[in-house]
Amino acid sequence: MRGDAQGATGLLVSDVDSTFLTQEVIELVADHAGVREQVEEITTAAMRGELDFSQSLRARVALLEGLEDSVFAAVRTQLVPTPGALELVRRAKEAGWVTALVSGGFHEIIDELAAEAGIDHVLANRFEVEDGRLTGRVSGPIIDGTAKRRTLEELAARHRVSTRHAVAMGDGANDREMLRAAGTGIAFRAKPALREVADVCLDGESLLDAWPHLEAAAAR
Repeated sequence: MRGDAQGATGLLVSDVDSTFLTQEVIELVADHAGVREQVEEITTAAMRGELDFSQSLRARVALLEGLEDSVFAAVRTQLVPTPGALELVRRAKEAGWVTALVSGGFHEIIDELAAEAGIDHVLANRFEVEDGRLTGRVSGPIIDGTAKRRTLEELAARHRVSTRHAVAMGDGANDREMLRAAGTGIAFRAKPALREVADVCLDGESLLDAWPHLEAAAAR
């Protein structure tokens, strides 16, 4: 295992929706607005790579206009981590890995869970809120596939980790750039658009199945 003088043992970067979590966060929010079916259709097309992610996200968020921001607390209680996800993070942290979540989802929903899990870094979108209600717009830059890749590269540099020792995990087309940039790209129960660029495809129920691949990456 690599020593502290050389930086962290490795860098683990994971997508959130349908990877670290069993759900799509925006669909949980949409359920409270009564527009889940419409949002699901757009999400599915985007994850297959049929729609530009940024445009698809704006279209989905627009459907949520007028929803009270109290929905954030309600949705946080509904989150279900993927089996093995929290144990994978625990093992990675004990082994000296830096951990990060990069998400096309939203800080307002996932930050609390990330903190509880001991995640070191989180990058996600933010809802624009005015007078306690969602405006139907995203606040700030949209976290798309390019932003995910850049985050992996920046975190690797910050923590003095070669990208050879970086592992990226995701499930959809928005994760392609990130998986390509990592030494090991893991497609977890993934769409065909991601499977075709992944180094490893995991189709089991548990994210802990990724652990042997982290060990292998650290040993390179």
